[in-house]
Order: sequence, then structure tokens, then C-alpha cells
Amino acid sequence: MTTKNTNMARLVAIMAKLRDPDGGCPWDVEQTFASIAPHTIEEAYEVAGAIDQGDMAALEDELGDLLLQVVFHARMAEEDGFFDFEDVAGAICDKLVRRHPHVFGDTRVDGAAAQTRAWEAHKARERSDSGEASALDGITAALPALSRALKLQKRAARVGFDWTDAAPVLDKFEEEIAELGRELSAGAGRGRLEDETGDLLFTCVNLARKLDLDPEQALRKGNAKFERRFRRIEALLAAEGRRCEDAALDELEALWERAKGED
Repeated sequence: MTTKNTNMARLVAIMAKLRDPDGGCPWDVEQTFASIAPHTIEEAYEVAGAIDQGDMAALEDELGDLLLQVVFHARMAEEDGFFDFEDVAGAICDKLVRRHPHVFGDTRVDGAAAQTRAWEAHKARERSDSGEASALDGITAALPALSRALKLQKRAARVGFDWTDAAPVLDKFEEEIAELGRELSAGAGRGRLEDETGDLLFTCVNLARKLDLDPEQALRKGNAKFERRFRRIEALLAAEGRRCEDAALDELEALWERAKGED
């Protein structure tokens, strides 16, 4: 067996040693599923960040950190008698084979789009067999709100609850803007404003979906654009020995337009 083939077993053994109450790492020993979960989410975002930057060295490192999270959870489950890493690996192997009958069986599919439809149909059957009654069952509430909105909309669309194209979504967007404006004019409280803002954001996700765009990726680019332009404003002011706090809003807006022009 090569070194590459033994590294997975080595990682599992290292994690077991770290979790050993007798001589292990005190921090690792005291962790729970709940305390580790935020780290798991963070590591997934670190992976996405490395991919966005096109940094393969960082991606290798971040994938290792993410793999550690899987091993960590599996080790804690093994200690409690639920399952171990081999069970986790076996379950995903079985699922991949089950959901790819065109590769591991006799079924044929005509292209990636057909496979996507077959994949979703298979998952729907699995949800039905497990007793899930709603098309929206199984979408975890722990997802980031933007990602969950997209999944909810896609599930509803699969059963026919969807607009045909982006045009009516734009109309809905204008409607939600108007509703928020009315609440603002009426001096509505935080609860109503939050409710209407939520509707507006949900519609934004719907619009991105109908344009075949990933709303998370679109917002990431928007964030990066804002950061780039704002840092440019700070640099322009710093060249004069000033900070943003020293400038009036109209000057900041003028500098913003200048930064946009240099983008």
C-alpha cells in the first residue's frame, strides 16, 4: 500500500489520539458536535474562497482542513457508538452508485441536463420513501438564508410553482419595493420593515435564479466590487493625509464615482 493510500488511515488514527482522554489534546477532547459545527461551516467557506482566488496550493490546504472536520465528527460519533468514518465513506459510496444507474447500471441518460433531472427525480423518490410529504421537506434550516431561499424556490419550481421567465419576477420586484416604501412612509416598526425587506431579498434570489445566475456568487462579486471601490476612496483620501471621517458625504460620493470610473 502506498503512502497516499495510508494517509486516510493515518488521519483517522491521529484524530483518535487527539480525542483520547488519556494523553490527547484537552481542546479536542472537550469538543462536541455543536461546538465543531461552526468550524465545519467556516472551513467549507475557506474552500470556496481558495477556489474563487484560483489558488491551488491554498485549495489543497483548505480541503485538508475540511476533511479534518469530517473525520472529527465521525470520531465523536464512533465514541458514542453511532457510526465511524468507514460507515460515512460507505454510505456516500452507496449513494453515489444508487444515484448513477447510468454509470453503474443499465440505465442510459442523454447528456448532463438529463442526468440532472434524473438525479433530482431519484432524490425526490428517496424523500418520498423516507416519509417526507412536502416538496420542501429535507431543506435544512441551518443553511445560510440566501442558499436556503434558492433551494426552496428550486424545489417549488420542480412541482410547477414558478414563473416562466424573468420578466414577471421584475414586476414582483417592483411590487415588493413599493410595499417596502409604503411601510417606510407609514412609519412601520422593525417587524414590518424586516418582513418586507425579507420579501424583497427573496425576490432578488428568484430573479437571479430565473437569469440562471447563482445569487451567492453574484453577491460575492458585488461585495468584492464595493470593497475594491471603497478601498480606493480611502487611498485617495490617504494621499491627502485624510480619512473618510474627515470628508463630507458629497465629497465621498464624488470620490465613489471616481473609483467607479477607475474600475
